[in-house]
Amino acid sequence: MSMPVLSRFMRYVVAGGIGFVIEAIFLTWLVQAQGLNIYGARAISFTVAVTMTWVINRNFAFAGLQQRDKGREYSTYLLVATAGAVINLGVFAGVIAVEPQLRAIPVIPLAIGAAVSLVFNFLACRIWVFHGRNG
Repeated sequence: MSMPVLSRFMRYVVAGGIGFVIEAIFLTWLVQAQGLNIYGARAISFTVAVTMTWVINRNFAFAGLQQRDKGREYSTYLLVATAGAVINLGVFAGVIAVEPQLRAIPVIPLAIGAAVSLVFNFLACRIWVFHGRNG
């Protein structure tokens, strides 16, 4: 029996929240305890978070829809996550360009970028990453 799309989406949101916490902790550790450059640390923490959310999503949000080839599935997931990150940053920058006063309240453009990329990532994962027979 197919899981309703809203239920999958809510599970996807939970997985994303867990991924955010993992990335935040790992990024902070890399910068503060290991002394890494923030951008290099972000590349590493992003990859760790993407890997963890792939595992969570394949076993929780998209359970039953996994591809047989895990390597291909992970590679596609990484591409989708990277595209989502670019969309997130683009929306963030666009909102600030349209409303420059939001530089003082960056959480607003951050939230708008996150919301847009969340919807993109979920749909892209459902269409291109997790598209097994049971969904």
